[in-house]
Amino acid sequence: MELFRFGAPGKERPAVRHEGREYDLTGLTADLDGSFFETDGIERVAAALAAGTLDPVDTAGQRIGAPIARPPAVVCIGMNYAAHATESGAAPPQYPVVFLKHPGCVVGPDDDVVLPLGSTKTDWEVELAVVMKRTPRHLTDPADALDYVAGYALANDLSERAFQIEVSGGQWSKGKCAETFNPLGPVLRPASELDPGRLRLRSWVNGEPRQDSSTADMIFSVPELIVHLSQHMLLMPGDVVNTGTPEGVALSGRFPYLSVGDVVALEIEGLGRQEQTVVGHRAAG
Repeated sequence: MELFRFGAPGKERPAVRHEGREYDLTGLTADLDGSFFETDGIERVAAALAAGTLDPVDTAGQRIGAPIARPPAVVCIGMNYAAHATESGAAPPQYPVVFLKHPGCVVGPDDDVVLPLGSTKTDWEVELAVVMKRTPRHLTDPADALDYVAGYALANDLSERAFQIEVSGGQWSKGKCAETFNPLGPVLRPASELDPGRLRLRSWVNGEPRQDSSTADMIFSVPELIVHLSQHMLLMPGDVVNTGTPEGVALSGRFPYLSVGDVVALEIEGLGRQEQTVVGHRAAG
């Protein structure tokens, strides 16, 4: 089962794909958001599919939006793959490195990526995104953590490295929160259908391979991250947790940063593919 949203920005409709067919979810929920996940929305969709009560829908040619209506928060983990920490010039962290992205940077999986004004070092990062179903509080056992997860999606945690590192003042947010800097989707897969610890993730720029790794190489696993975050913040239903990127980004010095006209593609096993074209900044207003 793949949950997704389609339509023009701000006017997306919820839908589900199951066994090669697509169904409209507007009779079951207004949108795919925190309230939907918290009230067992995924289970209600599964029951409706089994009962045959959903209307078919044809989304061919339609824009695909992010599979979650604007999340309350986007929580990110830095340097969660040892090889990426090394290429960034840092030792693997002893504890998870946590930062936040503004939810407004979440866009559809194939929407254009807009270079910020003055950008010289915009970078790509393929990541497994975790979508929360309910709030974990002060967990201690990773075995309990996945009970709080609604599902998983593919994310591109774009970064402007000069803003992030050189003019940051010690914080990363200026390099992480630009408009369009978190393409998400195309689908959300329910947590029960995937093992987040064994997924291949890859990226390409203009058709040339950049990243090729597995979530098995994470320093901190998804359950460990949820336990850690539950002790430091209030994760809400619908929140997105980007779990870190593997080696193969431009920050390594092995590849050029993104320029106008570049095409970035990303895939995660079982979660589909994204493809974005890089465009110049937009005028104010």
